[in-house]
Amino acid sequence: MHKHQTQYGKVILAGAGPGDPELLTLKAARYLGLADVILTDRLVSPEILLTHASPKAEIIYVGKQCGRGTSTKQSAINEMIVEHASQGKLVVRLKGGDVSFFSNILDELQAVVNAGISYEIIPGVTAASGAAAYAGIPLTARDHATAVRFLTYYKSEILDEAYWKDLATTNDTIVFYMSGEAAPAIIGKLREHNIDPAKKIAMIAQATTPMQEVYITDFYACDEKLSQKFISPSLIIIGKVVNLHESFAWVANAEHPEHYFNPIAKLGSVLTDNTEKAKQYAGRA
Repeated sequence: MHKHQTQYGKVILAGAGPGDPELLTLKAARYLGLADVILTDRLVSPEILLTHASPKAEIIYVGKQCGRGTSTKQSAINEMIVEHASQGKLVVRLKGGDVSFFSNILDELQAVVNAGISYEIIPGVTAASGAAAYAGIPLTARDHATAVRFLTYYKSEILDEAYWKDLATTNDTIVFYMSGEAAPAIIGKLREHNIDPAKKIAMIAQATTPMQEVYITDFYACDEKLSQKFISPSLIIIGKVVNLHESFAWVANAEHPEHYFNPIAKLGSVLTDNTEKAKQYAGRA
């Protein structure tokens, strides 16, 4: 317990895993069954809520989708978490993947701590781990890589030329999260720095879901692959380990891939009445 906490409710910051609902942890499932309020991201399998959420829980969708214009503001999410917990409720903040990887957990933690509210952080299977496993690509396979780097291209300006050169020459496996649309730019930069042609690229869309797609190509013959539009969420794995996919792939690509997770623009058709509160918060944040 934290020494400055009040007698408020409690906040659970939990990862839901990358898509397959059976990758949810037992602890996260238990708290979903006890929750009074669940604030859930877009990238959470609908089956998780249908199977594990308490029938009495108020479910509020607070999804984000960069560049789509209808995302819930982070300040609104922080406010909702604190308001519900301050009423003595058990609040589960459910995030896709692992709660600590490329998320806004810091903002939410600060809001909870500043309000003196008790909390727990429950890890989940991160997208890189799930995608690699379901694509048959061991990220640090012996004799192929001794380390792995997790990156995002979201703020590409922080990656200077020296860093790109390092990425092009390292033997580490590289994983770019949330980078389907950025694939041409990422691959172009690594080509500029003469990346080893023995390294391959895996572009994985909707990993661990029934709609999973895996595309394997190399740096100097990938233009046709890059012209495809990858369904969100998608990530890129780069390195010699990608060559192992051919031997160890065990999940077939979806024959007719569709959106497994509802795009933000379509969420209005699946939201419950409770979610109108999220819109009200977002409007005044």
